[in-house]
Amino acid sequence: MDIYANIPLFVSVVELGSFSEAARRLGINKSAVSKRISALEQALGVKLIQRTTRRLHLTDAGRQYYEYVHQAAALMQQAQDALASQQGAVQGSLKVSLPNVFGQRHIAPLLSEFSLQYPAINLEVSLDDRVVDLLKEGLDMVVRIGDLPDSSLVAVRLGPCHSLLCASPDYLAREGHPRSLTDLRAHNCLFYSYFRGGLEWSFERRGEVSRIKPRGNIKVNNSEVIRRLLLDGMGIALMPRYLVEEELASGTLVPVLRDYQAPTHGIYALTPERQHMPARLRVFIDFLKQALAERGANW
Repeated sequence: MDIYANIPLFVSVVELGSFSEAARRLGINKSAVSKRISALEQALGVKLIQRTTRRLHLTDAGRQYYEYVHQAAALMQQAQDALASQQGAVQGSLKVSLPNVFGQRHIAPLLSEFSLQYPAINLEVSLDDRVVDLLKEGLDMVVRIGDLPDSSLVAVRLGPCHSLLCASPDYLAREGHPRSLTDLRAHNCLFYSYFRGGLEWSFERRGEVSRIKPRGNIKVNNSEVIRRLLLDGMGIALMPRYLVEEELASGTLVPVLRDYQAPTHGIYALTPERQHMPARLRVFIDFLKQALAERGANW
């Protein structure tokens, strides 16, 4: 058996924490992964991975082996990328996760252009607003919006995301215009379940920061649904400008409490920490950063 050929396989199993995930990522069946890891252990004369019904555990020898070979695997990938760059063809597979609505509205229209520029890159795209584990799910990159928790992930800022309070003219005619944040307590506030700012809305006015915990009878984990509820006159919501720019321009939604500025959040590409970023991932991030800067000047 060629030990070196199985280094990337072993690294994938360790980083993904699963034979099944490694098999799916590499495009082979689970039994083949298990057999190749067993053969690797036999060739090395040591046990690398303890298998249980629920999870995998590295042995002391496995941890030591991984510390060396994962660097070797990264260098092998870097060498492949360098050769591909010399030949003028960036290639390989990319698995990325995008926010549901932002991905549909602002990244999906860019994918055709990217694919035409880099036809040798195979893209697998999923749309999801939940917090995901990149390594566990075998993702190369996720795009997320808002405050980022401390983690070992590498964050590249793709652009800003401005938010504002808004409602429909019909709702405001019926329920009245709030004049201050405290007035919001008398209104039906629509809340986004995955809001990264927590349970409070925060605003700045004349150099002072104020917070309020919105009250309302509808909480949704999809911002497109909240937009629809706003248009139906169901309440007031804190919305990203990129989602309601057309409605604000047409007047079907109008700003509320203009003097109160919501914090500007970032739109980020998050990748696993690594010494060398693969060329296929680097060109995708650079492409998104430039394209979103051109499209999102008014967000």
